[in-house]
Amino acid sequence: MAKVDSNGKIETQIFHKLLDVVPDLMTIEEAGRSKSDGYMDLGLDVLIRSPERLVIALSHYYLHPSGDMIPDPDMEIEVFLKHERAQALTFQDAFGYQSIDNVEGKRDRSCQRDLNKFLSQWLTNLINQGHRIGSCGAPFGNEAGEIGACIL
Repeated sequence: MAKVDSNGKIETQIFHKLLDVVPDLMTIEEAGRSKSDGYMDLGLDVLIRSPERLVIALSHYYLHPSGDMIPDPDMEIEVFLKHERAQALTFQDAFGYQSIDNVEGKRDRSCQRDLNKFLSQWLTNLINQGHRIGSCGAPFGNEAGEIGACIL
């Protein structure tokens, strides 16, 4: 399960929970997906990758009766690979969109704290639901016997 550093930093908790959900987080290049019986599929897309930094989108989507795919939620997450820390950047669901960057380009610390708290709890839920994301060519099985598969 997720580790906590001596200061209890939520960014370290988030990083280690992400590793529980995405065991190959350090090397995943494109996309991945997890299926767990009784729960919505979980998708991951790599948006930015550099040696020090990774930005991913982690999402659940459901099909609305209108035919639209609705995020529930869709979050962008920034991962600092060498420092083993991660933080929420954005949150989107059917009711709205939030970003830790305000219109002046400055970080909204209150929003950042709230989104990190939500992300940490969501990751705990995903772990408890048995979600594990594998990348293309390297799927992981979850406890329900399903296999994560690459999103093509």
